[in-house]
Amino acid sequence: MNLLRFTVRLALVLPLILFALLCVTLVYPWLPLDARVRLWLNRTWARLLLRACGIRLAIRGEPRYKGAVLWVANHVSWIDIFVVNAVRATSFVAKAEIRSWPLVGWLAQGAGTLFIDRNQRHAVHDMGQAIHKCFERGDAVGLFPEGTTSEGFALRPFHASLFEPARQSGVAIQPVAMRFLHHGQRSGYASFVGEETLVANMWRVLGTTGLAVELVFLPVLPAQGEDGEPPTRLELSRLARDAIGGQL
Repeated sequence: MNLLRFTVRLALVLPLILFALLCVTLVYPWLPLDARVRLWLNRTWARLLLRACGIRLAIRGEPRYKGAVLWVANHVSWIDIFVVNAVRATSFVAKAEIRSWPLVGWLAQGAGTLFIDRNQRHAVHDMGQAIHKCFERGDAVGLFPEGTTSEGFALRPFHASLFEPARQSGVAIQPVAMRFLHHGQRSGYASFVGEETLVANMWRVLGTTGLAVELVFLPVLPAQGEDGEPPTRLELSRLARDAIGGQL
């Protein structure tokens, strides 16, 4: 049954991938980054992909659907970028190696992902400039401050440096807790961790039933601390980590 289910779902996913690649190659070069049709295509495509993969999505809380926002989330799987894009088209900050992943990397790049290579000397500065440009357009930017994936039950330390563009711009920072479920129970079944290959993880995800993800959009972080001053990026990182950790 797993083989049959995997085959059927792959047959649904492949045309979606082909359509996305055609859009990225033939349509997107002619559209501004903030064009409504581009944002609509990203969101609609992500929703269709989740359905084709057999993944149900539940949204809790009040996501910021309009205006510039930094969504800060825990990181569990290669699916995460597409899960958040199904809510609102979002430019995610992701590690550079994802760009080289077969299919997933191409799709992430087409969705507007901002790739950061931490081995480059000016990587954080250059990424900060790219994020500022997104905020100027009124876009949503997504950040996985752990820098890597986990099974989704606990948080790794947060990297605070990429909170700075939102702090400087006065942009709302909204923590997002991502909770995966398998047959109604919290589970690390879909997590992409350790030495597992992308193909092996996709085999498991596409071959199962009862996979779901809850996105819990938490209150926006305060713009001022108890002393009336804007929080530092370290304080914002701590507040976001505490908020997300409380939901896991």
